[in-house]
Amino acid sequence: MSVSVQARILIVARDDTLAGPLAEGLDRLGWRTITARGRFAAVTAITDLQIEGAIIDLRGVGEEALGLARRLKAACAPRKLPVIAIGDPDPILETYGFDVTLAAPLHPAQAAMRLETLVRTAVAEEEFDLRAETFAEFGRKFEPPETDVSPFRVLAIGEPAPQFLALSNALLRNGADVVGAFTAYTAFDYLHERIFDAVVLWAGDNPQEALSIAAGLRRNTRLYHTPALLYMRKETYVTTSEAFHRGLSDVASPETPESETARRVVELARSYRRQMGVRQALEQARTSGLMDAATGLFTRDLFAAHLGRLAQAAKARNRALSVCVLKLADKPELKAARAAGWLDRAIPQIGSMISRLVRVEDTAARLGPEVFALALPNTPGANGRLAGERIAAVIGCTAFEAGDGAAPFVVEFDLGVAPVTSADSAGRALEEAAARAHGLKAS
Repeated sequence: MSVSVQARILIVARDDTLAGPLAEGLDRLGWRTITARGRFAAVTAITDLQIEGAIIDLRGVGEEALGLARRLKAACAPRKLPVIAIGDPDPILETYGFDVTLAAPLHPAQAAMRLETLVRTAVAEEEFDLRAETFAEFGRKFEPPETDVSPFRVLAIGEPAPQFLALSNALLRNGADVVGAFTAYTAFDYLHERIFDAVVLWAGDNPQEALSIAAGLRRNTRLYHTPALLYMRKETYVTTSEAFHRGLSDVASPETPESETARRVVELARSYRRQMGVRQALEQARTSGLMDAATGLFTRDLFAAHLGRLAQAAKARNRALSVCVLKLADKPELKAARAAGWLDRAIPQIGSMISRLVRVEDTAARLGPEVFALALPNTPGANGRLAGERIAAVIGCTAFEAGDGAAPFVVEFDLGVAPVTSADSAGRALEEAAARAHGLKAS
């Protein structure tokens, strides 16, 4: 077993036939890997390192593979560990603890996309548990994520070629509710009117149109997470690598049996529905009656209680945690807007933008009239700064009204970030981040 203390992903495989290229590709994409050849080495890695996800080669590991997912999850507890199986999609694998099954060969870009989704869902599930405890402390009950047992809703986009119709029929046999759209215009009409669990794109004779539709999904904030499978001719000039880097979740060809492709689509849909269930459960905070009335963000007291709980959980789960403070910069050009009350009127919009720009697992709060804070789980300090800078940049491009005859004004933020290094250092880290945002030296 190769050793890397920065490893984020554990790959369990007997040999490097599949694991070697996958590990090399994931390393290049920033998902540092460590490879274990068997159960004991895998459990040791999970116990000692900040592993965020595991990938198990079912064909290479042998009979012990089926029991390994649950062993790894138990060794990782209380940190939630997503586990991907490389093999033939089979619903029974879910009962063995696998979160998703992907067919071989697994492209690194495809693996990276699925890991991003699965890790974020795992962190969001952890956040739900913690948020439920915090709100219970304040007398509010959180309902658990709902389980939607209705047929998976799949949108199939493309001309009615025989192969594509065969796939649609296979999806129906797998219990999916399939809606067909022959053009991009019709497809986006459906996507804006209904909620789908997965999208299937037929490349056919015009693969670039399919890729354009996929790009449109990724540019839309509401549709961004909707998984999409590209069903393409084997002889198309679009490479698998290009497809994954364009944001496709999976790629299949007519040479792949329709039954297998249908199972892969259902796997995508199941994972997406779980992700959306957690997201909706976390949204209960907005209607709790405990949030800041003007912005809809956590209040100072609610944030303080939750941050303490987050710090304890980060220690127990061996996850990184950072805090970021955003303070409106005191620019001379804001003097008139502040004096006339226009800045106060812009604060609710600024708070709403912050709430939409953070990840669902993050906690955003209003600490003061012009001061905001973020608690960022599973996020080292450097990445916390990037998150804060991204939010500041987006809001900095927004013009706010300043009254009749006055030019709209823009705002900038002073930014401070600090890591939470122990269970009892949350308050100190927040003070440090606030001091940096105010341009002061932390005491």
